[in-house]
Amino acid sequence: MAVEAATATELVKVVTLLGAAVVAVPLFKRLGLGAVLGYLAAGLAIGPFGLRLFTDPQAILHTAELGVVMFLFLIGLEMRPSHLWNLRRAIFGLGSLQVVACGLLLTGVGLAFGFSLAVSFVSAMGFVLTSTAIVMQLLGERGDIATPRGQRITAILLFEDLLIVPLLALVAFIAPPDASGATPATAGARWLGAAVAAGALAALVAAGLWLLNPMFRLLARAKAREVMTAAALLVVLGAALLMQLGGLSMALGAFLAGVLLSESSFRHQLEADIEPFRGLLLGLFFLGVGMSLDLAQVARNAPLIVAGVLTMMAVKALCIYFVARLARSSHADALDRAVLMAQGGEFAFVLFAAALAARVIDPGVNANMTAIVVLSMALTPLAVLALKRWGPRAQASLEGTEAPRDERGSVLLIGFGRFGQVASQHVLAQGLEITIIDNDPQVTRDATEFGFKVFYGDGTRADVLHAAGAHHARAILVCIDDKDATTRIVEHAKRACPHARMLVRAYDRRHAVELLKAGTDFQIRETFESGMALGRAASLALGATPDEADAITAEIRRRDTERLALEVNGDLFAGRALILGNAKNPAAPPAPPSPDSSEK
Repeated sequence: MAVEAATATELVKVVTLLGAAVVAVPLFKRLGLGAVLGYLAAGLAIGPFGLRLFTDPQAILHTAELGVVMFLFLIGLEMRPSHLWNLRRAIFGLGSLQVVACGLLLTGVGLAFGFSLAVSFVSAMGFVLTSTAIVMQLLGERGDIATPRGQRITAILLFEDLLIVPLLALVAFIAPPDASGATPATAGARWLGAAVAAGALAALVAAGLWLLNPMFRLLARAKAREVMTAAALLVVLGAALLMQLGGLSMALGAFLAGVLLSESSFRHQLEADIEPFRGLLLGLFFLGVGMSLDLAQVARNAPLIVAGVLTMMAVKALCIYFVARLARSSHADALDRAVLMAQGGEFAFVLFAAALAARVIDPGVNANMTAIVVLSMALTPLAVLALKRWGPRAQASLEGTEAPRDERGSVLLIGFGRFGQVASQHVLAQGLEITIIDNDPQVTRDATEFGFKVFYGDGTRADVLHAAGAHHARAILVCIDDKDATTRIVEHAKRACPHARMLVRAYDRRHAVELLKAGTDFQIRETFESGMALGRAASLALGATPDEADAITAEIRRRDTERLALEVNGDLFAGRALILGNAKNPAAPPAPPSPDSSEK
């Protein structure tokens, strides 16, 4: 009975954690506050300073750190060694510059608050170590991890993960002699620790190069799905454990394991196996952080903690901004990085615990700094939300692009995405001169690698259309996926270039009607032809002969054309009667969708 009672108690805790996350996260996301803040608020609500459903947040944090470990493993899978080598300047150059500058300024903040140099330095360096979990989660939510600015932020975070090892050694070095137990053998012990760390790193690299791929090939031949999942967890947790035994960061070990497997044919399988565990454990980590916010400590030292949070976040943000600008980032990118990285992180707890054990800081400083770091982590999603709502928009770099200047092609194509690339092939096959413009700088740069000349320009602007040669073009192909912009382009072009035939990509039926009313010579809904082809194939698969399938297709096309003509002429009642008439004749093909529907 006692065993059953203990099991029930543990199950209640698990259900409580899951319930808190399931209730809070969708609510906060619905309010536009993000998942991270939802987890933090849920943790605060059920923790020792809320409803007291949990009294030991540190136990949860220790387990939930595996979520950060798995997150870093997945990031490593996306970074091939060659790509990581290309980031070396950002990792060691930009990372070290940011850490040194922020460390000096934040140490000055501690001295200004009246603390000793040692306490100020430890507090500052703990706050310098940004929260990898929060920053990567926020980057992931907005899809920025793979972008250039996301890669730079990731590089800085990696450098900060590497920094925890020398910082822990430095804490032991500055500890009072009676606390550190310094003896003549201390230096030897430090060298031994460095050798163990180097050995662990070498062992991990060797395993990644010569052991992991053969192991996964062997397991794949066994065709046991659950064993592959177990092997994926073994790799992540084994790499983390090896680095921890070597005195290094667990997250760093998982990241390196991911990098070593990034070119493996099993990369996508590993990613699929790890992702569910990563999401659950990372959410648990944020819950643990929310639980660890000591509201009683904040209330007792409210002036100091509030002033500390605001001052340290402001100073760190300003420092990051100026370092980013010094590294030639745009104002918007620098501001985004400053807001995103202005908080302390989970490694601060490790550093403060080591400093407390070595008597570099006292329990009061440890409690206050822990509260400051946790509050800064909780405020970051709000700061990011405020920046998104009221901050400047990031401008894409125009480096490597060229604007059109008095072009004279026979055909002007606007929009060189997948649709435009297919449409352009017919023009090129005739040997005609074509001018292509697109408003995405990256598209223009990528097209150059495949031998296409694509100019940068916004087709909704009359001056850009003129510079791109719309006045000389026999045909203008509008292939962009923004229906409002498409309509504006058609209206401008028809007024300025009435001689040119307008061939346009439509979004849906309603948009097609708008385009026809605007004078488009030819429009095609972006999914219509593919849907018709699939429908004909379905008829054949269900037993129709080719002639029957063609007849059904022709009838559907006829009805669709009639319906469009009725809607363009404003006779919506007749259009709806077409549907009713079809309903009375079940043998007839179904009528097209209603006017307000789309093929998407």
